[in-house]
Amino acid sequence: MKKVLILGGGFAGVDAAGYLCKAGYDVTLVSDRDYFYIYPTSIWIPTHESKFEDVCVDLKALQAAHGFNLVVDGVTEIAAKENRVTLRSGKVLDDYDYLVVAIGAQKMKHPGIENTLSICAVPEQSLQIRDALDKLIEKGSGKIAFGFGGNPKDSSAVRGGPGFELMFNVHNMLKKKGIRDNYEISFFAPMAEPGARMGKQALAMMDMMFKKQNIHKYLGKKIKQFEENGVRFEDDSKLESDFTMFIPAGAGHEVVTASDLPTNEAGFVTVNDYCEVTIDNAVSNVYAIGDTAALEGPDWRAKQGHVAEVMAKNVAFNIQERDKGSDERKGYQEHLNILCVMDTGDGAGFIFRNDKKAFMFPMPIVGHMMKKGWGWYCRNTKLGKIPRLPGM
Repeated sequence: MKKVLILGGGFAGVDAAGYLCKAGYDVTLVSDRDYFYIYPTSIWIPTHESKFEDVCVDLKALQAAHGFNLVVDGVTEIAAKENRVTLRSGKVLDDYDYLVVAIGAQKMKHPGIENTLSICAVPEQSLQIRDALDKLIEKGSGKIAFGFGGNPKDSSAVRGGPGFELMFNVHNMLKKKGIRDNYEISFFAPMAEPGARMGKQALAMMDMMFKKQNIHKYLGKKIKQFEENGVRFEDDSKLESDFTMFIPAGAGHEVVTASDLPTNEAGFVTVNDYCEVTIDNAVSNVYAIGDTAALEGPDWRAKQGHVAEVMAKNVAFNIQERDKGSDERKGYQEHLNILCVMDTGDGAGFIFRNDKKAFMFPMPIVGHMMKKGWGWYCRNTKLGKIPRLPGM
């Protein structure tokens, strides 16, 4: 039985482990957390609509459901050419036939970033955001700023959707409490049209929502630094804020950039359409999937969970075909699209974009329930309690 070592317990890693176990491989999954975190539904932790544990799935439960070996530890070194991975504990893993790198990305560093919290950072920050908002509500008034940044070296590394979602959910929470008028909510981003990858219709609808919800915009100004009481822009103007939520763009994981794996300018592992990694001009036994991988494609491409899941499924298929001596492979690029239900707390907007079309349409009330339902679906399909929908 051939052995596969998977680094990372997120969407890409967990799905790859499940598919490869089902195919009969001896799979070991390494994760620095003992739970799988459902990031898309973490937006409700700060508003008390969900508890932290609602967004977590115990990796031991996933291990029992799929049969992989589980190692809870951090990765400190990848020596792909030597077929060796070193863990934080000092343990060395070198007995594997295939390596699947799915350890995600790191965030770009901005001066004063310690003065912000991010809904897309380590899971514990969702609780810190909740506590910061609770303090502001107890105070009775305040200024709140939400924003996200870009990576000029890789346009796919921007993750702005959760920032919009959290902002709209906070607006809705304050409105329900009857205190929305006591708070000034602002949105900021260095790009002139944040969210442009969603398409023109989505941009127009977002602009409408900003006006309707009285959210101030600060766009097209590069961020100089974050301060305790706000955001300083490159022209030295300042956005005053009692609390700042900021999502930095992704960048290559430090373990990846320090390894012998090939990377693009932003530090993501370069792969072909089949997620194979080429080392010394030859296809190696290494695959990279999810946020770790450098996505090729149109400028609007984005690192999303469903893309990571497609890559994971394809890698399991491609490894099997490779072992059969077959040339058949499945690629991820034909599946590149933007697909999300952007929750607002009292509804949602359904967003879709591919090479042929881009649209967004509002779903009052039912959209919020759909996103809630997706969270339940995600948890239970990962645990194998219900079947996946066709094509997902």
